[in-house]
Amino acid sequence: MSANTTYDHGTFISPLTWRYGSEEMHHVFSEVHKRQLLRRVWIALARAEMKAGIVTKEQVEELEEHKDDVDIERALEIESDIHHDLMAEIRTYAEQCPKAGGIIHLGATSMDALDNADVLRFKEALSIIEDKLTTLLDELSEKAERYKSVPTMAFTHIQPAEITTIGYRLSQTILDLTDDLEDLKEFEKKIRGKGMKGAVGTAASYKELLKESGIDTLGFEKGIMDELGIKAFEASTQTYSRKQDLKMMAILSSIASSLHKFSLDFRILQSPPIGEFSEPFGKNQVGSSAMPFKRNPINSEKINSLARIVKSCYDPAWLNSSLTILERSLDDSADRRIFIPEAFIALDEMLSTEIKVVRGMNVHSFSTDRLMSTYGIFSATERLLMELGKRGADRQKMHETIRKESLIAWNEVQEGRENLLKKHLSEDEEILSYMSKEEIEAILDASSYIGEAVRMTGNVISRYKNSK
Repeated sequence: MSANTTYDHGTFISPLTWRYGSEEMHHVFSEVHKRQLLRRVWIALARAEMKAGIVTKEQVEELEEHKDDVDIERALEIESDIHHDLMAEIRTYAEQCPKAGGIIHLGATSMDALDNADVLRFKEALSIIEDKLTTLLDELSEKAERYKSVPTMAFTHIQPAEITTIGYRLSQTILDLTDDLEDLKEFEKKIRGKGMKGAVGTAASYKELLKESGIDTLGFEKGIMDELGIKAFEASTQTYSRKQDLKMMAILSSIASSLHKFSLDFRILQSPPIGEFSEPFGKNQVGSSAMPFKRNPINSEKINSLARIVKSCYDPAWLNSSLTILERSLDDSADRRIFIPEAFIALDEMLSTEIKVVRGMNVHSFSTDRLMSTYGIFSATERLLMELGKRGADRQKMHETIRKESLIAWNEVQEGRENLLKKHLSEDEEILSYMSKEEIEAILDASSYIGEAVRMTGNVISRYKNSK
């Protein structure tokens, strides 16, 4: 560990420090804020001990007076000598509080302070994610409502399939993210701090400390946690169960998965052969250093790239949850300093970027019309087959007739020639024996072959709005 607290571009700085993530998320995971939160925990502890008659009001007031006077340089100087980061912070705080320095952390173990401070940070970070996820869902819902009736080609196996609508395609992402939002909110309700339970979670030190005070350990702990605004787990080891971190990473990873799916689809839809969507593109934006004409979907690509980082953060959380031996081992400490902030900051950047993409996305009707004109009629043949069956035609014979004509037309399209499938089917004598040419042409108009897409899009939007 280096005592150097000055970092610039002459040394390695994580891109998550300066390139990605919002100022508010960076602040949450800053060292200054972490140490301020630790001091909040120590003040709450001291205030509870004051009520128990163990410390004085004057001591608590002194701790309050210096709660924001974080001095990282001094703390690192002490740590380089004693090799214990929390004790270094305690001694730094104590030097600032000559009257109260001796009672800081009284009765506590390191994780009584660190685990509760961490949960305070996580609650702040989760709130930022929730706000941005809600903003993104609002933007997606607005676009889905606007385009819920606009037909477009759906693709299965990345091949033209049947007809969907632009709004209904967006509704799939809304549905996934609404599930993610509901899971996030539920987790926010359940997140717990360790509480004040001492070295192995039995609260033995506090029971001893509170002797003859008339206050039991449960009431003592509750007073502290109420001041901090979090609830405590009913039981713990030296730390709260790392299962909680695993659940938190699962939710962040799930949100990242939903964004990855949408961004990958967006990149495919922006590809010129489809050309249905495109990202906003600045007047002076450069698409490629070699090819001046390029308009690459760089925002969606960035989201896909950062999603891999968020996903990777699930693995150390799983290992910490399962490998923290007995009442505590320290092998979860270093990785938690890295992967938890990384997951939050990367996801924060993903959400901010996706909001920008959706808010400024272009929907190109010319490309949609071209796809519909070229491929839409193939999906409408299914509707023709069903109508012929309803009118008494032999389903198998009609299927073969339509199949042969469709293959001929497909080959023509592949060769770059006009699609004449409608003409051929509307002039087929056997088909004409069951319906008129006008009826055939109307049935083969694929633009209305969207099933319940409009209704289901509306239902998805309503479900999201009802969950807010």
